This record gives sequence, C-alpha cells and structure tokens, in this order.
Amino acid sequence: MENVDLRVLSFDVPPQEILSRDSVTVSVEAVIYFRVSNPVISVTNVNDAQFSTRLLAQTTLRNVLGTKTLSEMLSERDAIANITEKVLDEGTVPWGVKVERVEIKDIRLPHQLTRSMAAEAEAVRRARAAVIHAEGEKNASHWMSEAAEIISKNSISVQLRYLQTLHQVASQRNNTIVIPYPIEVARSLVKKYTRMGHVK
Repeated sequence: MENVDLRVLSFDVPPQEILSRDSVTVSVEAVIYFRVSNPVISVTNVNDAQFSTRLLAQTTLRNVLGTKTLSEMLSERDAIANITEKVLDEGTVPWGVKVERVEIKDIRLPHQLTRSMAAEAEAVRRARAAVIHAEGEKNASHWMSEAAEIISKNSISVQLRYLQTLHQVASQRNNTIVIPYPIEVARSLVKKYTRMGHVK
C-alpha cells in the first residue's frame, strides 16, 4: 500500500538558460503548483508522478519560451505562464496530476545586454530632450522675431527698449559701460566729418 498526498504541492523549476526566438539567451526561474487528482492513476501509470511533472515542467517552459522574443518574454509573463500551465496540465493528465498554477519568478538578462539596453534607453532620453530643446528654441525665435517686428514699427517702443537695456546694463557691477546710440546719429557724424575733411 502506498500513501498519496492529495494536497496542493509546489516545486521550483531551477534556473535554466533558454534561447529566445530572436536569439537572446536568458535565465528563467518558475514555480509550479500541482496536486494529485487521481491517486490510483498517479501510482499505476507513472513511476514517480512528482518527479515526472518536474521534468515535464522544465521542458515545457523551455519550449514555450523558445517561441517568444525577448520583448514578449518581458512584457507577457502572465500569458506565458498561462500557456505553460495549459500545456503542462494536458501533459500530466495521464499521470493523474492536475497543474493548478504556473508562475514565472524571474527572467534574467545577460549582464552585457542589460548594459546595452540601459545605454539605449539613455540615448532615447537624450534624443527626446534634444527635440524638446529644439522645439523651445524654435518657439522662442518665432516670438522674438514677432516682437522685433512690432518694436521696429513703433519708434516709441524702440526708445523704451533702449532705455530698458540701459537700465539693465547700469544695474550690473561693470567697470565698462557701453552706451549704444542710434545708427542715424553715427551716419550724420560721419557725413559731417567727411565734409570737413577729417575722414577720407
């Protein structure tokens, strides 16, 4: 006579190297929850139902994950666990075993791939920042050109801007202050000195 435990049992699928569909090697760990649903079949149809379920779990997990790309492995853990559970459950029916649940504990990437993915993510962040900065510059130049056009059409606005600039320059602690003056004044001075013979 042999005693059969009918409670839900679990075992870890040890880490195994699996090659994804896009040729990336990953290390995967999982947990399988199962119970003996038919004690007579579990004793008569298979030598060791728990050991056989463990081996089948390893190969099933490897086969299911081998059909997925790395991106699918990382983003579809629950779907992969459900597929593995269904396939494993169908495979253990002749042994009187019911697979209750499969959980993917961990998917580890090679260290070099992790570094290159981090570098790629950083490059994407920098590219986005550059685009945002360029958009800001474009908008600023548009508004500045509009403001310059409005100011140039109104002489009072030009005078106010001139006084505002003088005030900003004077409020800073500088040893040298450059005072700009309108180009028309410079032209009239040049003409005057040219007529007087000072400038040739």
